Amino acid sequence: MKKFFLIICAICLLMTGCGSDSGQSTSSGEKTFTYGTVAYGVAMENVGTDPHESYSGWSTLRYGIGETLFKFNEHMELEPWLAENFEQVDDFTVKIKINDAAKFSNGKKVDGAAVKKCLEHLIANHDRAPKDLKISSIDADGQFVTIKSAEKVPALLNYLSDPYGCIVDVEAGVHDGIAVGTGAYRAVKVTDTQIDLVANENYWGTVKPKLDKIIVKSITDGDTLTMAMQNGELDAVQGLPYSSLKLFGDGYKISQADTSRVYQIAFNFKTPALQDVNVRRAISMAIDKENFCKILLDGNGSPAIGAFPANLTFGGDKVHAATYDLDGAKKLLADAGWIDTDGDGYVDKDGKNLELRYLTYTSRQELPLLAEAAQASLKKIGVKVNVNATDNYKTFLKNGDYDLFSKAIVTAPTGDGEYYFTSHILPGAVDNAGFYDSAELVALENELHNTFGAANRSELVVKMSQQILDDCALIYASHLKMSFVMKPNVEGFTAHPSDYYEIRPELDKR
Repeated sequence: MKKFFLIICAICLLMTGCGSDSGQSTSSGEKTFTYGTVAYGVAMENVGTDPHESYSGWSTLRYGIGETLFKFNEHMELEPWLAENFEQVDDFTVKIKINDAAKFSNGKKVDGAAVKKCLEHLIANHDRAPKDLKISSIDADGQFVTIKSAEKVPALLNYLSDPYGCIVDVEAGVHDGIAVGTGAYRAVKVTDTQIDLVANENYWGTVKPKLDKIIVKSITDGDTLTMAMQNGELDAVQGLPYSSLKLFGDGYKISQADTSRVYQIAFNFKTPALQDVNVRRAISMAIDKENFCKILLDGNGSPAIGAFPANLTFGGDKVHAATYDLDGAKKLLADAGWIDTDGDGYVDKDGKNLELRYLTYTSRQELPLLAEAAQASLKKIGVKVNVNATDNYKTFLKNGDYDLFSKAIVTAPTGDGEYYFTSHILPGAVDNAGFYDSAELVALENELHNTFGAANRSELVVKMSQQILDDCALIYASHLKMSFVMKPNVEGFTAHPSDYYEIRPELDKR
């Protein structure tokens, strides 16, 4: 009898231990997954799940709430998703067949009419989509939708695979930040710092969601995120400081993928001193990318040459940029008339020091580190840098209170280089923070925009990338790896080169 009693006690202890583990099945039988990330929040402009608002589509797509007509595989090649197939009718027209099984999370069928309404609402309300898609008309017929563009858009299907292309039920509306999508999970609560998800009982995909509840938490402080994972409060995390990754060896799983996310520094062309290409080139030559990647990123990033990583057909191995050379940088400044005449350690001209305002934000933990590294390195060539690292950076951008602006951006989220130029580089682009304007680049873009065929397009993207580097319009510091750290019982949580598709139906906990 005593032996039997001890066995019962042991079983009770084991059951108690299982119940205390974050995300295990609760007393009600629910299986919950708690996820911490630095990539959700006001500073990233992705709060909420309405893909037609700013960058909120990233949250819709990342967290399994919405799906696009096509998606990217691990090689960044297009594959059907909500779409079953397509026909390129002519250079201006594409006809897309919607998968007959597709449903919204409210049970409503996804047909051509629903897609038409969604895309029309997108181009009427979004800031970037109309410029990308150039749609002139959309016709719906049963499960088919036919899209006509006002001009040639060879990358149309790529653009439709951008997060803003998530198909949502427009008729259902958006309430409290919640849109009705087609993904494996649906949002039930959205705040600036958290999204609560539950399994979509109407999910149309062949693999059904395996979890009952998912909690996505925004934790933008790297140390706080690290401790939360170490304390068992989270099942998985994204965006840990690279210096923290080494803390998660035995007892954890890590999934990594090379991405096109790059840390870049844009020159503000409205700043008089920066209108001199020699000054921009000197500053570019003073940024020590190798040490930034090796020391501050702890080897989890690779020095960037251009906007795109070498693993893409139009990547950085096909262009060249100014290399790290402090002596060469000093000479360029001197040639431009910037010399330290008063011995204070900073170069001056017409009685004024070369003093620059460096703007960045803190929600990407490595950005302030890049700012500090740039500040220290530029001091060596006599350039004074004042760093303003704030998540309220948009106010300073709007007011023009900056000379250099550093940010992290995915340059090829659509698997095609044109996206980067139209959204960040060309005159009038929404995120052209430096006000860079190049007639040569505009001419190349006009050619790219009318060119079909991946090889021909890649060749033009390389030329455009080189033009930016020749003009020293931006500094590209490092390409980053996407890293997920998770408990050993987590399955189906895999980093993807696109920086999308984080929460998938395959996600599970043993």
